[in-house]
Amino acid sequence: MARYREANCKLCRREGEKLFLKGHRCMTDKCSYERRTYAPGQHGQRMRYKISDYGKQLREKQKVRRIYGILERQFRNYFARAEKRKGITGEILLQLLECRLDNLVYRLGFAPSRKAARQLVRHRHFLVNGRIVDIPSYQMMPNDVIKVRDNSKNLDIIHSSLKEFAQTDEIAWLRLNKAALEGELLEIPERQNIPISANEQLIVELYSK
Repeated sequence: MARYREANCKLCRREGEKLFLKGHRCMTDKCSYERRTYAPGQHGQRMRYKISDYGKQLREKQKVRRIYGILERQFRNYFARAEKRKGITGEILLQLLECRLDNLVYRLGFAPSRKAARQLVRHRHFLVNGRIVDIPSYQMMPNDVIKVRDNSKNLDIIHSSLKEFAQTDEIAWLRLNKAALEGELLEIPERQNIPISANEQLIVELYSK
């Protein structure tokens, strides 16, 4: 499967904000974006120009795509699915992305980043409703339960991640049981409860041209 393998910090610098792609490191002084807030590349410090409406739409799409760590074709497929459903297309798009298995593993605190969560899922460390699922894009539904496999409960990355992040206390649509190393998707999140700063309407405008 194709996957972005270059420096993650360049993506944050290109979008002009922290995307928290490297987990706990993004919250420390070691964060590359804290030291170099200008765009990457040879001429990054001199990139000062007025951005067009199309440019704003493109940057918003790229930002959301990079936050969730998916490539262009897959992102287009998500948009096509969102467009077919009744409701606000941009909100449905974010709901589909939030309900990916790798994203929920990250939101529950089992992994320090979505990239790490994807790797843990691919390595078959999680059960969904009692069955092993190794597909990061697996679409979770309300009342689905994610549990760390018995053979994986001693993994340092899971325990250190749970210790560093207490963000699930603020996410009302998730339930976390740290003692049992399991979590549950209680409901499909409303837009106001999805903790990312994005203007999804710009993405809808981009793909509707």
